[in-house]
Amino acid sequence: MSSPRRWWLLATVSLGLVMIVVDNTILYTALPVLTGDLGADPSEMLWIINAYPLVMAGLLLGAGTLGDKIGYRRMFLWGLVVFGLASLAAAFSSSPTALIAARALLGVGAATLMPATLSLIRVAFEDARERSIAIGIWATTSVLGMALGPILGGVLLEHFWWGSVFLINVPVVVVALVAGGILAPKTSARRDTPWDLVASLMAMTGLVGLVYALKESVRPGGNLLHIAVAAALALVVTLLFVRRQRDQEHPLLDLALLRAPRLQVGFVAAALALFATTGAQLVLSQRLQLVDGQTPLGTGLVVAALAVGCLPTGLMGGALAHRHGIRRMIMSGLIVSAAGTLLVLATSPGVLPLLPATAGHAWVVPGLLVLGAGMGLTMTAASATIMSSAPAHRAGMAASINEVAYKMGTLFGMAVFGSVLGSLYTATIDLPPAAPPGAASSMDQARALAQALPAAPARALLDAATTAFDRGYLWTLVIGTALLACGALFTALRLDKTAPARETSPQSAAAPSEAGR
Repeated sequence: MSSPRRWWLLATVSLGLVMIVVDNTILYTALPVLTGDLGADPSEMLWIINAYPLVMAGLLLGAGTLGDKIGYRRMFLWGLVVFGLASLAAAFSSSPTALIAARALLGVGAATLMPATLSLIRVAFEDARERSIAIGIWATTSVLGMALGPILGGVLLEHFWWGSVFLINVPVVVVALVAGGILAPKTSARRDTPWDLVASLMAMTGLVGLVYALKESVRPGGNLLHIAVAAALALVVTLLFVRRQRDQEHPLLDLALLRAPRLQVGFVAAALALFATTGAQLVLSQRLQLVDGQTPLGTGLVVAALAVGCLPTGLMGGALAHRHGIRRMIMSGLIVSAAGTLLVLATSPGVLPLLPATAGHAWVVPGLLVLGAGMGLTMTAASATIMSSAPAHRAGMAASINEVAYKMGTLFGMAVFGSVLGSLYTATIDLPPAAPPGAASSMDQARALAQALPAAPARALLDAATTAFDRGYLWTLVIGTALLACGALFTALRLDKTAPARETSPQSAAAPSEAGR
């Protein structure tokens, strides 16, 4: 492939990646408006957020092998079609259930697209040095997507209805379809290569059961029978998945890789980095709008500071890891992230006695920058150690593990932070006399019901709701800080500081998959 054409292909697949990542973060600013218009309850609100990364994470392991059978050009184009149709369905959803289903379909499209983008880069860039540069650009676009999502959501909600946050995907899909059809090279399909659909569905079913059990267990009045059934289903399906992988000649996941200490540390660090940052973005976005009264656009601009802090350390992380070692890099990144989370908590006006409630919301920006800086260090070092833990012929499988770690971190960050925040709000709110009982279900409901009350009762209700919300907000960030600190301790104990760092060659680091080229 000629030089200009392959770089234009890189721009095309990066556009697809940005679209995938934006759909992970664009709802942070749109969620209060969206749930209010659709009348979604707190449980439905969490599933609106979680359905997308949940389905995507569950299908990622099998998506690469499917590309072997049908070719990655076709995989990329079909993924775009599914993503575009799901975006239309989401934009015009008339109920929370319909939106949850559309978000799940978006996850199918994203899982189809993501491995195909990296595999097309592998095919187009034959020179190892150029390929490394291309994959670095590809990875950086995901961080840009994180920053763009909240801002884009805010801009759209300033001028249009909530469905526009999904409808914006359609023109992007059309452009990428045309460009991909022209630029993407045709790859040979391997009809004899098996594709384990059953194992892929097992992975997704196990995740659904685990997340549901987790959500129900932290919800006040959670159904114990539902928790037990969901947890048992997750356990049984996971055990069957492991057994199936041991019996397969071409498994989705080589279980021997998971015993490597470096891969374990990298997986935990990658998941924790996304867990803490995703959760912090989610609860901060809600607080800025529901407590501070910020617009969606203003909220997006504030939250984007996290991604701004991530960019420089993420780009410099490779050189720093080479100089200081993976162990020190991961530990430093997690500790810096923990410090940033604490700083966000300390500078959130009115939550702690350090700042009055009337202080400006811009006080949280330094904490977000620090949290982002730690995240950038952790992401780069974690990805490097995961990739270096696998031999060259397993580089693609290691890359899939890396992506699953990020998706699981995002998924559990949303589920845990959102559930803890909502549960503590409901359990601790002290409603004033004559306040509507429905105000205890969520801060969104309290604000909506307060609009129908006279000034004095409305103020009393909002004060009580804010106190309960901030109590939940405080403990979610404390939990995030503690888990990041535990990740740093796990890294210190699991990796021997005297062990030499294994360097990853450009060829092995860049190879997307032996099973998914």
